[in-house]
Amino acid sequence: MIFGLHVPRPGPPGWLAILVLCLMTMDVRADLWRTGYYPGWEQAGMPAATIDFTALTHLVHFSVVPNTDGSLNDSANRLVPANSADVVARAHTAGVKVLVCVGGSDSEAGFQGAASPGNLPAFINNITNFISARGYDGVDLDWEALPVTDAAEYTNLVIALHAALRGMAQPKLLTAAVSAYPVYGDPPAAEYQMFAGLQNCFDQINIMTYDFSGPYQGWVTWFNSPIYDGGFHFPSSSGLVPSVDGAVGNFLTYGMAPGRLGIGIAFYGYVWTGGTGVSSTSLTQPRQGWTTAPITATYPYTGLMTAFYQTNSYHWDATAQAAYLSLTNANPESNAFVSYDDARTCQAKVSYARNHSLGGVMMWELAGDHTPNQPDPLLQAVKLALATPGPTNILPRGNDISLTFTSISLGIYQVQWSSNLASGFWTPLLTTNVTGLGGALQIIDFGARSNQPGRFYRIQTPP
Repeated sequence: MIFGLHVPRPGPPGWLAILVLCLMTMDVRADLWRTGYYPGWEQAGMPAATIDFTALTHLVHFSVVPNTDGSLNDSANRLVPANSADVVARAHTAGVKVLVCVGGSDSEAGFQGAASPGNLPAFINNITNFISARGYDGVDLDWEALPVTDAAEYTNLVIALHAALRGMAQPKLLTAAVSAYPVYGDPPAAEYQMFAGLQNCFDQINIMTYDFSGPYQGWVTWFNSPIYDGGFHFPSSSGLVPSVDGAVGNFLTYGMAPGRLGIGIAFYGYVWTGGTGVSSTSLTQPRQGWTTAPITATYPYTGLMTAFYQTNSYHWDATAQAAYLSLTNANPESNAFVSYDDARTCQAKVSYARNHSLGGVMMWELAGDHTPNQPDPLLQAVKLALATPGPTNILPRGNDISLTFTSISLGIYQVQWSSNLASGFWTPLLTTNVTGLGGALQIIDFGARSNQPGRFYRIQTPP
C-alpha cells in the first residue's frame, strides 16, 4: 500500500493542529477487489451463512455449464434455485456482488457449440434470463481451455454478452477467469492480444495464476503459484519457469491496463511424491530435476495442514515468494515436496497487486480453507493484509518524526519520504520485517524536523 502525508518543518503555533486535521480526514481504503469462488457443490459442507462476506467485494457462484445448443445446465455443479437464493440473499445483505460463473474446466466443447453463430443469440438470452431470475449481479466467463482457434467465437460472445448485460434494466457486470499462459502450442502472444483488445468489455479479468507445475517431461519440481521466477530457467530449455509476475508482465506488455487485472490465490496445493531425483536424491525441494518422474496430487489447504504440515518442514522461498513443505521421513517413499499458498503468501500477493496497481485478487475456492466452526485462515489473511498498514499516526518528537501504523505478522514494510511529490522520487527511510505477531509498529525519522524541507511519507509493502 502506498499513501502520503506532508510533514512540514516546525512553524508557528497551530501547524500541528493542521497536521492532525489532515490525519483525521485521511482514509486508507481496501483498494483491491476480492473475488471469491464458491462452488455450488460446497454449499452442503460450507453453507453460505458461514462465509465472512466482509472479506469479499465479489463472490462468483460456480457454475452453470453451457450445452452445445446454448442452453444452461445448472445441476452439474448444484447451482439449483435454492442454493442460488441462499447465497444471493446473504451476499446482498452484506453489500457483496454475486456473479454466476458460466463454464469451468473442460467447458470448451460446450462453449464452441453455444457460441456458434446459429446458437449465440439464444445462448445470450438464456444467460440474461438466468441471472434475472436468480438475482445475480453479473456473469463470470470461464471458457476452458481457450486455444487460439476459439478466439473468434470467444470475441463474438464477449462483445454480444457485454452489450446485453449493459442493456438490462439494471446493468450487470461481466468478468472472466483466464489462463495465465497460452494453451500449449499456441502463439505466445495470441491470448494476451485478444484480452487486451476486449478489456473494455470486462469489469474484471482474473488470471488463474496457479497450476504452474507438474511432473511433465523436461520440467523440475516447482511451485503451484509462485509470485516470481527468480530468474530460474528450465534445464531442458531456455524458458523461464512460470510465475505470477511473468504472467502479469505478459498481459501488460501486450496492452492490458493493470487495473483490469486480478491475480489468483490458491486455497489448495500440490503434493509431489515418488520419483527419483538426479543423483538418486528424493524430491523434497523446489527446482529439482528427476530421472524417474514423480506423481502429484492436489489437496485443499485444510487437507494439507491435517495430513502433511510439520513445523520443522516449513520453508519460505524468498526468491519465489512462495511457501512449501520439505518432508523427509525414515521411509524415503514417504518423502514429499508440498507447494501451497499460506497466510504469508496471501499477504505477499495482496502487496504485489497493490504495488503493481492491479485491480484485485481472486481466490479459488472458498471452501478450500474452511473447517466448520473455525476461522478460515487464508481468507482472514487476505482480509487482514487489506486492512494494514491502515491509518498512520504521525507525530513530532523534538527534531524527529514518529510514524506508527498497524502491521501484520511476517509483513514487510518500507517507509519512504519525499520533499517533492511532483518529482516522483522517494527516498527509503527504513525497511522492516515484522517477525512477531504484528500489531502497532513505530518508525522514527531521526532529525526530520531539523533544518530540512517538509516531507511527505508513504509506506510500501513489498514485493
